[in-house]
Amino acid sequence: MAAAARGVAGSGLKVLGVTVLTSLDEADLIADDHSLSPALLVEHRVRQALDAGVDGVVSSPHEAARVREIALEAGRDDFLIVTPGVRPAGAALDDQARAATPEQALRDGATHLVVGRPISAAPDPRAAALAIADAIAMI
Repeated sequence: MAAAARGVAGSGLKVLGVTVLTSLDEADLIADDHSLSPALLVEHRVRQALDAGVDGVVSSPHEAARVREIALEAGRDDFLIVTPGVRPAGAALDDQARAATPEQALRDGATHLVVGRPISAAPDPRAAALAIADAIAMI
């Protein structure tokens, strides 16, 4: 990560580290021989990302508040928190084990939302995207 951060310095490009995939839960991590819970593994990887000097991380909305706290403690109020697994209220979770609504993800510290299937699989993707935009405009 540090080499990537150095490599893009001054270019305007952003480097993000990935914490724990939003489709994974604690049982998945145990099956992969991880001894840490998703929350603790995310904290560890966020600290690694901060130490490496990257611009932010991709992290579940469930951990966004803690990621924000760690970043602020490190003096990085500019640290990006990109949250996949974002689902409007009532939408199918699909394979997302640690999802949240767009509103909750933003309240918890997300700087960027990744909303895929609730828009791309909607009968009217434009209307689905506009509904999400309207919902988060109130925040």
